[in-house]
Amino acid sequence: MIKNFIHIISWFFFILFCCNNTKAQQLPIYGQFYLNQYINNPAFAGKENHFNVTSNHRYQWVGITDAPRTYTLSVNGPTKDLKGGLGGFLYTDHVGPTRRTGAQLSYTHHLKINEKIKLALSLSAGLIEWNIDGGKISLDDMGDPAMSNMLMKTLVPDAKFGFLLYGNNWHFGAAAPNLLQNQLKLSNITGSSSALNKLEDHYLIHAGYNYVLNSDFTIDPYLIVRYVSPAPIQVELISRVVWKNMVWAGVGYRTNDAASIMLGYTFKENLSIGYSYDFTTSNLNNYSSGSHGFIFRILFNQDSEE
Repeated sequence: MIKNFIHIISWFFFILFCCNNTKAQQLPIYGQFYLNQYINNPAFAGKENHFNVTSNHRYQWVGITDAPRTYTLSVNGPTKDLKGGLGGFLYTDHVGPTRRTGAQLSYTHHLKINEKIKLALSLSAGLIEWNIDGGKISLDDMGDPAMSNMLMKTLVPDAKFGFLLYGNNWHFGAAAPNLLQNQLKLSNITGSSSALNKLEDHYLIHAGYNYVLNSDFTIDPYLIVRYVSPAPIQVELISRVVWKNMVWAGVGYRTNDAASIMLGYTFKENLSIGYSYDFTTSNLNNYSSGSHGFIFRILFNQDSEE
């Protein structure tokens, strides 16, 4: 099994760095993903012995008109026998005149490699709707029929694959959203349509470690790498210091984008709230005062019958 897993990883990295069919970044960046790892990789469902319901809110590039805003609501947890995981999420992402709304459901299967290492394989599927509000677009040719001030939309299926290799205090995994790469054919209320683009394949690689300093403090560095051609590879590194599993503070850096600070609090080990602020490091800092992120999470314990 170990040799097969290494073979899969090798092919994954080959595809990651050699694929040249993608066009541009189409997926939003989720802030404070360390509290909602499932949103990036469905293989996290069932890793812990509890269900969690999490809501993310991200307001990007404050000060820029129609800047990106992303809202998500997710739930995931173990199956009754604790050998699998179930999950799902709803989301909406607003960027200028466009809006992406959708939902996915997932199933994860956990395999025991040895006494210390497990492997999770997951597949999620759902629907995604893209909208373009022509009324928010200013055209040089006001008679251009491409938009005609109409709302254009399309509904297509979507899928995501993810794997996770993990132990008691570490994990490594990857995910591939937009597996189906459907063509986006937008239609307006008159029934006419036009091909805008397609859902391009994206790749995420991530790793994390939970280091226990003493009975009060832990440190959990987290690395995530995002790739879609022809955009440069984006690397994000964050690290938190957590006190008594209750209060945390952290810093992060995302290449070609932003540096961030974050604060959070967990009440009675089952209700968490968090806030993050991104300092824009790209040329957009001349126009934006930064980005805000909020997260709310509730945990529900799942008792095993074993």
